[in-house]
Amino acid sequence: MRGAAGVFAPLRHPIFCALLATAFASNVGTWTQDVGASWLMTSLEPSPLMVSLIQTAVNLPYFLLGLVAGALADIADRKRLLIVAQTWMLASAGTLGILTVLHLTTPWILVGLSFSLGLGAALNGPAWQAIMPEMVAREEIRDAVTLNNIQFNLARGVGPVIGGVLVNAWGAGAAFLANAASFVGIICMLVSWRRERKKSMLPAERVLGGIRAGMRYVRYSPALRAVLARSFTFALGTSVLWAALPLVARVDFHLDATGYGIVVAFFGLGAAGCGVALPSLLRAFSTDQIAICGGITFAAANFVIASARHVHQLWIAVFLAGVAWVATVTMFNSAAQIALPSWVRARALSMYLLVLQGGLALGSVGWGYVASHTGTRNVFDLAGLFLLLNVATALRFSLRGAERFDPEPWVHWQIPQLYEEIPPEQGPVLITIEYRIDPLRAAEFEHAMRAFEPIRRRDGAVMWGLFSDVKDPSRYLETFISETWGEHLRQHHRLTVSDSDIELHARSFHIGSEPPIVSHLISPTRL
Repeated sequence: MRGAAGVFAPLRHPIFCALLATAFASNVGTWTQDVGASWLMTSLEPSPLMVSLIQTAVNLPYFLLGLVAGALADIADRKRLLIVAQTWMLASAGTLGILTVLHLTTPWILVGLSFSLGLGAALNGPAWQAIMPEMVAREEIRDAVTLNNIQFNLARGVGPVIGGVLVNAWGAGAAFLANAASFVGIICMLVSWRRERKKSMLPAERVLGGIRAGMRYVRYSPALRAVLARSFTFALGTSVLWAALPLVARVDFHLDATGYGIVVAFFGLGAAGCGVALPSLLRAFSTDQIAICGGITFAAANFVIASARHVHQLWIAVFLAGVAWVATVTMFNSAAQIALPSWVRARALSMYLLVLQGGLALGSVGWGYVASHTGTRNVFDLAGLFLLLNVATALRFSLRGAERFDPEPWVHWQIPQLYEEIPPEQGPVLITIEYRIDPLRAAEFEHAMRAFEPIRRRDGAVMWGLFSDVKDPSRYLETFISETWGEHLRQHHRLTVSDSDIELHARSFHIGSEPPIVSHLISPTRL
């Protein structure tokens, strides 16, 4: 149930309030930087491809670092990871600011340091997303995501205007230095945060094993695969805005940096306004309906930009794009947050960010290349058509599965009694579960057990099988293999409440006087 405060309910948590405020200041700096970098490139190398490379450089690191960042955020201390990432971005923005003030920045230095900023953002993203459920109650997660989007897009409304003014008055270097200063507040806030750390009795995971576990979870989670598919195609179609808008503003509308900043600010205003209205929209429409309408609205915004002749038409189109962006991405983000258990949250969210930002990176360079051959206006028409065709993905990949999934842990397996201590890294481990069933119900039982395969694989099994005894038709063995003993122990804590119905249904076929017999066999260390 939603509290009386509605979307503002998470603000009753002081730490959430504090981080939201400092994040707003940091995001204002980010959008100040964005305007400065895009505008500086139109001066240094005014080609559509080079301008689009700024967005590619910022977003590409999610492809390169996203999975590692997600695994680190689940395995390492998230607070320390965030401090390291914020400090890295401070250093990158500060270096770019100093070089620009000294007139030493070249097009490729600008791309390179934008890439460096993107590395910090990629390291920061999964940990930042994953700490949100630590600060608010589960029923407040969607509201917390909405508030986070509101502050981000309010910053998107304020930051570009500040960036435009700074660039016009003192040059792009001032915008970069302002961004560097904006990281100081959030670093101080993180340092002062007294985060409650929960100690686990399970063996610690390693980074490579953690990455494999995260990818395995995504592969066998239909709810999350739907979010990823929808996010990627939406990002491809919307990336044209950031790839081509700076040149449209400068060349077609003859705007200066302040004028371009005002155009970008309308995106933030539309996004922030939509964020406030989302709770009301969610009472009237489903998440799928809102996401579909968001895609159609962004397509309409692209068509308006392609045909706009007056700057106020550009303002309206970018405002609509902001509305569409926050409506759609909030649905994707909250669906991902709700569908994830805590043990894999950062890793899976890193996949979400990788797909979303990767779509923006690939789309930016792709639309930039197309614009070089067809013109900056025509490319908006093509992107609008792509977004309209993309609506069909909603029919194949619904978000309803994420809303129905309950990721709360369901721990009911007993830890096996050991003859002697087993090292966590020893393995592989073969687990067998023996069932006794009525042979007349064999087909029903086999069908029920097939639903177990994706669950076992999602939680860590590298192989799974179901076998019947050729001499005794009432005897069945479920078998699965874990890579190590430590990984199997973690499996005991990875079943969810949503999995309980599947397991209880399968076990209802067991007719033995005792529960199904579970055996654990491990590869000897001497082999």
